[in-house]
Amino acid sequence: MNTKHKCAWCIGDPLYETYHDTEWGVPLYDDRKLFEFLTLETFQAGLSWITVLRKRDNFRKAFDAFNYKKIAEYEQPKIDALLQNADIIRNKLKINAAITNARAFMKIQEDFGSFSTYIWGFVDGKPIKNEFKSHKEIPANTPLSDTISKDLKQRGFKFVGTTVVYAHMQATGMVNDHEIDCFRYHEVQV
Repeated sequence: MNTKHKCAWCIGDPLYETYHDTEWGVPLYDDRKLFEFLTLETFQAGLSWITVLRKRDNFRKAFDAFNYKKIAEYEQPKIDALLQNADIIRNKLKINAAITNARAFMKIQEDFGSFSTYIWGFVDGKPIKNEFKSHKEIPANTPLSDTISKDLKQRGFKFVGTTVVYAHMQATGMVNDHEIDCFRYHEVQV
């Protein structure tokens, strides 16, 4: 049987492997998808990504398919319902951050035309292609994620520390952190 080499971090869990094989590191320019990943990354803070990934469909249902315009309008009854929803991560600060971030997200769209234009501007519109042999070499953050994190915070975003931002950069293809022997390493470029 011919098996393809994959990044070691995803091996052993079918959901993780599918995510790795089809989504992780693929450059995303769609604002709604970028907001989805940013929201999921903020809920992941302090937890493992697989925990969030397993609840992803539940998050989509609970958060109106990550429609940031709707989320920006959430009021207390909706927040209370989210806090009672056992199918998602029920963290009041993170739920409130999703609402705050939706509003800040739309402000960036006003200022830059799109969130995609804003966020991809940090890498001149094209992915950074790293050359890691092992997932153990991959950093949790970089000077660039520090810069983006600081800028997002200044624009009112919450739960966007440098590690969350770097994970977002990896997930949305701003950086290609697939191991160089991984079959996806050369496939994910634009």
